[in-house]
Amino acid sequence: MPGPGRPSRAEVHRRMEEAVQELRNQFGGLPRPGEAADIWSDIWHQEAHHSTAIEGNTLILHEVEKLLDEGRAIGAKPLRDYMEVRGYADAAKWVYSQALEPGDWQDGSLVSVQEIRHIHYLAMTPVWTVAPHPHAFDAEAPGNFRQHEIARFPGGMKPPPWPEVDSLLRSWVDTTETLRTNSDVPLAERLGVIHHRFEVVHPFLDGNGRAGRLILSLLLGRLGYPPAIIYKRDRSRYLTALQRADKGDPGSLGELIARSVTGNIYRFLMPAAADATHLVPLPALADNELSEAALRVAASRGRLRAVKGDDGVWRSSRGWVEEYAGTRWRRERA
Repeated sequence: MPGPGRPSRAEVHRRMEEAVQELRNQFGGLPRPGEAADIWSDIWHQEAHHSTAIEGNTLILHEVEKLLDEGRAIGAKPLRDYMEVRGYADAAKWVYSQALEPGDWQDGSLVSVQEIRHIHYLAMTPVWTVAPHPHAFDAEAPGNFRQHEIARFPGGMKPPPWPEVDSLLRSWVDTTETLRTNSDVPLAERLGVIHHRFEVVHPFLDGNGRAGRLILSLLLGRLGYPPAIIYKRDRSRYLTALQRADKGDPGSLGELIARSVTGNIYRFLMPAAADATHLVPLPALADNELSEAALRVAASRGRLRAVKGDDGVWRSSRGWVEEYAGTRWRRERA
């Protein structure tokens, strides 16, 4: 049961679909990377930082930004940490481009085995050059399937024997097509099932978590949704959700994906795409100075110009929020 003030799981899924529908109706959907480089750059930095941090990478966000934007390895971290981020970022950039501006790789399917192997190759090659897996055969280099058995994970899940990986992954690719069909099960929960099944197959000797999250971004992009960044603060929640999915309960994982997608729409996409007059939901206008809760109170009291829609959602514009912030500052100074 959700705690006091915490939305139900069904409400979380509903909010995700409403957010993406608003993005499509107001701004035409996801912007192309070539048309909105700044937006995608912010998402790129965040995903490269948080997804590698989940695996134990020690670079902080500022170090990630310097590495990716300027090619500078500031700080005194292990070389492998810089190479992990560099590889993940290369793969993420390829994923964003292929999701929205597909080239020859796209064959009409949501994802292919060839793309999965290429994503893993891009993500893992830089770190592999300085810190290869100590037990890897030559045939298990980045982009190649494992030829080792994998020990049982915490919680009890045991990946399948390595000779079964190729056929299982091809079957997994076929199951991704079910994401295009209508279902009573929320999309984010079905994505959680798909993401978990990839991790169960565990096709590579190393880097399956990173590859799985990148593939999740590719699937989301091709379905018209932004990436689901799993933040390092949610690492324990993410791992627990995967363990619950091991036992047949994908609900927590689906909820985590839905929250992330919704948050990315309001944090990165709507604020950057909206001009001073666009009416957008209050979460897209919140910042460190004015939280969503503060804006909602101001709107309900008539201090912030805003419109409450038939769906119960308050919407305002950047111009109206700036106007309110100015009058608020003057009231506080008076």
